[in-house]
Amino acid sequence: FLQPPRSCDDYWSEYKHCKSLMNRFHHYYTFGKSPSCKQWKTDYYTCVDWERHQDTAAKDALRQSERARLAQQRQHDPVWKLRKTPPSDWHLPLHHGSPKDS
Repeated sequence: FLQPPRSCDDYWSEYKHCKSLMNRFHHYYTFGKSPSCKQWKTDYYTCVDWERHQDTAAKDALRQSERARLAQQRQHDPVWKLRKTPPSDWHLPLHHGSPKDS
């Protein structure tokens, strides 16, 4: 690799988004704790070091960080399961007037 996996500006944008009030509120609401933005900032400075000095240690650290981030994303199952075919009763009219059991 001659370039980082992402541009350094992407890491900085992710860090700024992570620190935003709206994202902190959403993350706290969803997961019950504030997000840790330290890795985005570390990755940004590592990326800058890689671009300026072609430092192989920075290159390896950034690659490892990206692999860890991808592995973390893969551990969660998708919320929705994709269908291969439509439901068998897809063509029937919807029952808007019928009362629902509650």
